[in-house]
Amino acid sequence: MNVAITAPVHDRFDEILTDDALAFLARLHHEFEPRRRELLEARDRRYAELANGGTLHFLDETKDVREGDWQVAEPAPGLHDRRAEITGPTDAKMAINALNSGAKVWLADHEDANTPLWENMVQGQVNLRDAVAGTLELTTPEGKHYAVGDESATIVVRPRGWHLTEKHVLVDGERISGSLFDFGLYFFHCAEAQIDRGSGPYFYLPKMESHLEARLWNDAFVLAQDHLGIPQGTIRATVLIETFPAAFEMEEILFELRDHSAGLNAGRWDYMFSVIKNFRDRGTDFMLPDRNSVTMTVPFMRAYTELLVRTCHQRGAHAIGGMAAFIPSKDEETNRQAFEKVRDDKTREAGDGFDGSWVAHPGMVELCTEVFTSVLGDDPDQRHRTRDDVDVTAEQLLDVASTPGEITEAGLRSNISVGIQYLDAWLRGTGAVGINNLMEDAATAEIARSQVWQWLHTGASLADGQQVTRELVEQLIDEETGGDASDARALFTEMALAEHYEDFLTIPAYERMP
Repeated sequence: MNVAITAPVHDRFDEILTDDALAFLARLHHEFEPRRRELLEARDRRYAELANGGTLHFLDETKDVREGDWQVAEPAPGLHDRRAEITGPTDAKMAINALNSGAKVWLADHEDANTPLWENMVQGQVNLRDAVAGTLELTTPEGKHYAVGDESATIVVRPRGWHLTEKHVLVDGERISGSLFDFGLYFFHCAEAQIDRGSGPYFYLPKMESHLEARLWNDAFVLAQDHLGIPQGTIRATVLIETFPAAFEMEEILFELRDHSAGLNAGRWDYMFSVIKNFRDRGTDFMLPDRNSVTMTVPFMRAYTELLVRTCHQRGAHAIGGMAAFIPSKDEETNRQAFEKVRDDKTREAGDGFDGSWVAHPGMVELCTEVFTSVLGDDPDQRHRTRDDVDVTAEQLLDVASTPGEITEAGLRSNISVGIQYLDAWLRGTGAVGINNLMEDAATAEIARSQVWQWLHTGASLADGQQVTRELVEQLIDEETGGDASDARALFTEMALAEHYEDFLTIPAYERMP
C-alpha cells in the first residue's frame, strides 16, 4: 500500500487516519477508481450528445427492469419512520443540535452543506465517531455547553459525489475519490458501532446521473461489508434524484441498490441546476425563469416528483420530499408568512404520498412532523399508496418550456447577491449559510450562477425589456457588491461570464480550497 496524506494531521486526526483505515481506502480505490473514471467519461459523452440535439428518454435496454416484479429491502432499524429529516454539516454544534432536534433522521452532510476543507472533512469524521459513541459534546468560549440527549436522530451520512476527489489523499500517486474517502472512513470506524446500537451504516448518495453509477455504489457496499465481515444488506442508501438524467432511471437506480436501498429523495435546486447543465446549449426551450418562481408545482417539476413517489412505492421504497430552507427569525410577520408557505409545501408532499421531508433548521422540525403526522397518523409511512393513477411520460419530464414566470431584474440581482454572499462564506470554510432567512448551500450557488450564465449566453430579455448582456451583469455585480473587490466576487464573475460552461463551484473552485 502506498497512501500519502498531503495535509496536516491535526489533533485526533490520527484516530481516523489509521493504517487499517487507510488500507481500506486503498482497497476501495484500487477496485473502483477505473470504473469511476469510465462513468465520468460517459457523462461527458452524454453532455456532448445533448448539445448536438440529443434528448433524454427511458432506456430501451432496461425495459425488463421497469416491467419486472421486484421489491427493495424492507426498511432497516432506525429508518422505518422518516416523517421529518434535518440536514446540516458535521461540525460539533450543528451535529448536536440536529441530533437533538426531534427529527427522525439527521443527514450528516459532507457534501453541499459543507466546504471541502481538509479540516472539515476529517474533523467531521471525528465528530461522527463521537456521536455514534455517545461522547460528542462542545463547550463554547462563552461557556455554553452542548451535548447529545438520550433520544437522537438516526444518522445518515452524505458523502461527496462521484465527480469529486479528495486531493489530500493519494493512493499510488492518484487522488482518491471524495465519495469513497467520505464513505470509507465513516463505514470503517462506525459501521459495527452503529449495528451494536441497533442502527446501521446509512448513507444519502448525491449527484448520480445513471443506474450504472448506482451499480458502482452497490459494488462498493458489497466489498465494504465483506471487508468488515458484516452481513450483506446492512448498509442502506437513499439516492437523491437531483440530476435531470437520473429522473429517467429511477427504477433502475432502485434496482441496482435493491438489497441496500432506503428509497429516493427529491432535490429541488440541484435538479433545476441540472436542467441548465445538461441542456445549456439548447437555447430557450430549456431556459428557466427566476428561480424562486420555479416551484414544485410547475409542470416539469410536478411530473418528476409524482413519478418519484410512484416509482418508490411500487417497489416498496420510501419517497422523501424536498428541503424547507426557512430559518425562523425574530420578526413575527416574516415567520407567519414563511411558516404558511412551508406548511403548504409539506401538505402537498404528504398529500402526494411522500413518506417524509427535509428541513434545514431545528425550528422547522415540529411543523414538518405535524403535517406528516396529520396524514400518517401512527403509521410510519404510506408506501401502500402506490399511486397507480400516475403515468408520467418522458415528454412531461422534459417540458421545461411550459414553466410559467418571467426573468426579472430583481431575479438577476438576487442570483448575483445571494451567489456572492454564499461564495464568500464557502471560500472561508462554511458551507451552510443563512441568507435572507434561508439556509443556503452549494446548490444555491450553482443554480444562481448557472441561471446568470444561461440568461447571458441565450441573450435573454428581462421583463422590463433589458437584454441580459455582459455589461449589464458586470454593472449589477458592481452595484450588489458596492464596488468592493473580493475573492467571492471574482469567482462569481468568472463563473457567470465564462465562455464555456463548467461546474465552477464543485471543480475549479474546489481546487482553490487549501
